[in-house]
Amino acid sequence: MEENKLPEDQELNELNEDSLAEETVDQTDTENTDDTKEGALSEEEKLKAEVAEWQNKHLRLYAEFDNFKRRTSKERLELLQIAGKDVIVDLLPVLDDFERAQKSMETATDIDAVKEGVKLVHQKLKSTLSNKGLKEMDAKGKEFDADVHEGITNIPAPSDDLKGKVIDELEKGYYLNDKVIRFAKVIIGS
Repeated sequence: MEENKLPEDQELNELNEDSLAEETVDQTDTENTDDTKEGALSEEEKLKAEVAEWQNKHLRLYAEFDNFKRRTSKERLELLQIAGKDVIVDLLPVLDDFERAQKSMETATDIDAVKEGVKLVHQKLKSTLSNKGLKEMDAKGKEFDADVHEGITNIPAPSDDLKGKVIDELEKGYYLNDKVIRFAKVIIGS
């Protein structure tokens, strides 16, 4: 029966087959192009998502660091405000002793007893401070050392062996746990 077909019909069938084949090729090309676009687009989207994720991590890390700085600054300020609390608490009994000594001086007739009371309070204060790590600096008669002494003036040395040494101490120097907290103000022999 196919042999009986007219050449026009055959030609028409061939054209239909050719157009059908072209459409299939076009669809395949379009699908391949779409796949390539989707692949490129999905790769681009992946990169954008990764960038967004890194930006988010950076922002969170920055915020966390900022909070850390703020928190440590606040803790440091609180520590400085209460750092001397234990020293102050230990000095309160000495303050009480001074107040009692002052009251007793108002009515005291025996000066020797008042002197003895003040000496005891002074000794208690020194003992409390030394328990906290305070040590007096011994400067008189020592070689002048600019690391621990503050030279106020030079005077002629009474003898040759006192040249360059501390002749007099105007104000005592102190160490706190072996660190100088106040330099001794001294007069140097020249």
